[in-house]
Amino acid sequence: MPGETRAQVAVTVRTFTQLFSCTPRGARLARRLVSHRMDAWGFAYDGDVSLDVTLVVAELAANAVRHGRVRGRDFRVRLVLREDVVRVEVADGRTDRLPVLQEPSDDEGGRGLLLVAAVADRWGVEPRPGAAYKVVWAEVRTQRAVG
Repeated sequence: MPGETRAQVAVTVRTFTQLFSCTPRGARLARRLVSHRMDAWGFAYDGDVSLDVTLVVAELAANAVRHGRVRGRDFRVRLVLREDVVRVEVADGRTDRLPVLQEPSDDEGGRGLLLVAAVADRWGVEPRPGAAYKVVWAEVRTQRAVG
């Protein structure tokens, strides 16, 4: 109606973005910085949300280093906190290799995406046509349903 004002609900969106060297050291640093960022956002280090987000970053960063490495290129971690979801995005330079969920093998590899799928509410891959990178993302709820 004319002259009527509607109350707007404030939505806080917090972001964290950082480039890391595409090395095992870069993956470890990503995990640590994300853990610190989650604490700064009010999610305790040993709380379920922080542990889940940190696990997702650890697995996706390890995959970026192991499978997404392109000489001379870094990988990027981005966190977006919106209302009750933390979205984790890890971008790497390999656009020709998209991750797929598969049954684990007997060796030490192949379990990362299974872990991500187990703790995240949703996950996926976004190839960037025309760009020199892809984004693997996962969303972790900050509030679990009681039930």
